[in-house]
Amino acid sequence: MNKSHIYALLLLLAAPLFSNAQNTTKIAPKREFRGVWIASVTNIDWPSKPGLSADQQKQEYIGILEQHKKNGINAIMLQIRPTADALYAKSRELWSHWLTGTQGIAPAPGYDPLEFAIKEAHNRGMELHAWFNPYRATMTAGQLVSPDHITKKRPELFYTYGGQKLFDPGLPEVQAYIVQVILDVVKEYDIDGVHFDDYFYPYRIEGQRINDAATFAKYPNGFTKIDDWRRNNVNMLIKTVNDSVHYYKKYVKFGVSPFGIWRNIREDTLGSKTNGLSNYGELYADFRKWIKEGWVDYINPQIYFTFGRSAAPFNVLLDWWGNNTYGRHLYIGQAAYLVRVPTKVDPTWMKFDEIPNQIRYMRDNNRVQGSIFFSSKSLSTNARSLADSLRNNFYKYPALPPQMPWLDDVIPNVPQNLTADALEDGVNLKWEKPLKATDGETASGYVIYRFEAGEKINVLNPKNIVNISFRDFTFYIDTNAEKGKRYNYLVTALDRLKNESEPSGPVGVQAK
Repeated sequence: MNKSHIYALLLLLAAPLFSNAQNTTKIAPKREFRGVWIASVTNIDWPSKPGLSADQQKQEYIGILEQHKKNGINAIMLQIRPTADALYAKSRELWSHWLTGTQGIAPAPGYDPLEFAIKEAHNRGMELHAWFNPYRATMTAGQLVSPDHITKKRPELFYTYGGQKLFDPGLPEVQAYIVQVILDVVKEYDIDGVHFDDYFYPYRIEGQRINDAATFAKYPNGFTKIDDWRRNNVNMLIKTVNDSVHYYKKYVKFGVSPFGIWRNIREDTLGSKTNGLSNYGELYADFRKWIKEGWVDYINPQIYFTFGRSAAPFNVLLDWWGNNTYGRHLYIGQAAYLVRVPTKVDPTWMKFDEIPNQIRYMRDNNRVQGSIFFSSKSLSTNARSLADSLRNNFYKYPALPPQMPWLDDVIPNVPQNLTADALEDGVNLKWEKPLKATDGETASGYVIYRFEAGEKINVLNPKNIVNISFRDFTFYIDTNAEKGKRYNYLVTALDRLKNESEPSGPVGVQAK
C-alpha cells in the first residue's frame, strides 16, 4: 500500500500546505512504470548491427535514451544475454556476436557496454533492468558459435528443438549454472532489476518434440507426469532466482514477462475467458503460481492483442490479470511493433488510437502500475504516432517507478542545506546528502521540483518536476528557468527502491 505524508511549510509570507503522498492519479500519475524493451538479439534495437566501434555503440545508445526520455520512459529493459553469451564484461560466458560480430571477441579495452548503459540510464532518471533469456543458447541451426561456447564444451546440457540449442531445465547443473550467470550481474553491476522474457520451454512447432525423456527418468523429483515435472523445473528456477537475487541485493527487482494467457477458462475455471495458447500447458510456465507465492516482484504479461481480438480481447485479459496480482506489480506488455502494421489476423492495429485506448483502460484499473513497449525501435518507426501521444499526452510529465513496500518501505531522510543561485547559465542548485535512514541508506537519487512564486506547493503533481536522477549527484542546473521570474525550489531524496523523502526547502530565487 502506498504511504501518504502531508507536511506544512512557511513559504515567504504565505503558508500553503504541500503534500508528498505517494499514490497516483488517473490523469497524470506521479508513479507509473513506463518501460521499453531494448533487444540485442539479431540486432533488433541495439547495437543496430554487429561490429560497431565502442564509440558508435555509445552514440547509438545515448540517442536511444534521449529519445525515450523525451517520450517519458523511466525504465529500460536491456537484453544482455540473448543466446548464452554476454553484452557485459564480468561474465563467465563469451562476448556476444550480436555485439562484436564474432562470438568471444571482446570490444574495445576498457569498454563495458552494461556498465555504460546503466550509468547513462541512471543519469536520465531511468531504471535499468537486465534482461536475460535463461534457456536459449542459439537462435538457428546455422548460427556460428565459438568452439569455446558452452554448447560446444558441454553439449550434454542441451537439447535441440526447431534447430535451436536450448538448455535442458530438468538438469540440476543447468539450474545452478543459470542462477550463477544471473548472480554474476547482480553482484557486479548496479542494475535495478532482473528480467526474464516469455521463453521457457519452447513454443510448439509441428513435428518437433522436446528430447528430455532421459532427464525425466534420471531426475523425476517425485513426479510421474512429464508435463508436471517440466512445470516444476521452471518453478524451481523462478523461486531460486528470486531468493538468490534478494539475498545479495534486496533492492534488485525480479520480474517476468510471459505470453499473455495463463490458461483458458475451458482448461481451468480459474483461467481467462480466452481461446489461445496456454503458458501453463504449452510453455510449462505456471506464472499465476509465481505471483501467488511471491516469487516475482512484478509480472509483465505480453498482451499483444487488440480490444477486438475475439480469441483474446485486450480488456478481458487485462481484467483477468488485475484479479490475479496477489499484491505484486502488474505491468502490461504492449505491442508497439504492431502499430500500423497491416495484418489479416487483426486489422485493428491500423488504427492510431488502439494503444492510447489501451493505456486509458489500464489507468482505469488501479491494479495496473504501468506498461512496457516492445520494442524500442518501433517508437521511432511504425509507432511514431504512439511516441507522439506519449510525449504530448500520457507521459507528458515525469513519473517515478511505483514503490515495492514488500522489499523496502523505509523513507529516506530529507536532503540538507539546499541553496539556489541565479547565474548566467541558469539556476544553480546545491544541497547535501541526507542523514542515514533507519535502514542505513542515504540517497541514490533526487527529484527537483520548481514552482512559480505564489503557486501552491504540491509535490503530488508531476508537472512540477523539473528533473529526476538516479545518481547521487548533489547539484543541478535549471537551464529552463525564465529570466526575471521568481521561483521556489525543493529537492527530495530517493533510495534504491524509489521511496521518496519529505521535501527540503523551499528556497526562493529570481532567475537571471
